[in-house]
Amino acid sequence: MNPYRRRILLAGLASAALPLAVARAESATPGVTVYKSPTCGCCGKWIDHLRANGFQVTARDVADMDAYKQQYGVPRHLASCHTAVVEGYVIEGHVPADVVRRLLAERPKVRGLSVPGMPIGSPGMEQGARKDPYDVVAFDRAGRVTVYEQR
Repeated sequence: MNPYRRRILLAGLASAALPLAVARAESATPGVTVYKSPTCGCCGKWIDHLRANGFQVTARDVADMDAYKQQYGVPRHLASCHTAVVEGYVIEGHVPADVVRRLLAERPKVRGLSVPGMPIGSPGMEQGARKDPYDVVAFDRAGRVTVYEQR
């Protein structure tokens, strides 16, 4: 095959592969479903935080948050204002996006992560320069809770 025809063939193959590469990259973006109260503003801010960090988010306004917390096995003492699900893990409250990414990379044998309550300075709970220290905790199906990361 002459060099000119080879270049044309290679260019054609490369252009055909590009849509596949784009589709693969888009499918690698984690999809998150967030269950939240329709009246909660900080939930919307946390969703904005996830989207700004590359997550594809589907927000679901629900009337009975307790039903979703129970369905996904969130212990009462770890509850916060919204519950999310990503790749089989439960994310409760204002967990930072980089910690969610770490969870997805490490794949520990836990049910999920929680930032109990609504600590000032966590994503979606920003109030100027104030940042209260808080723990991101992991919880498993047996109810065991461990500190996953301190902030």
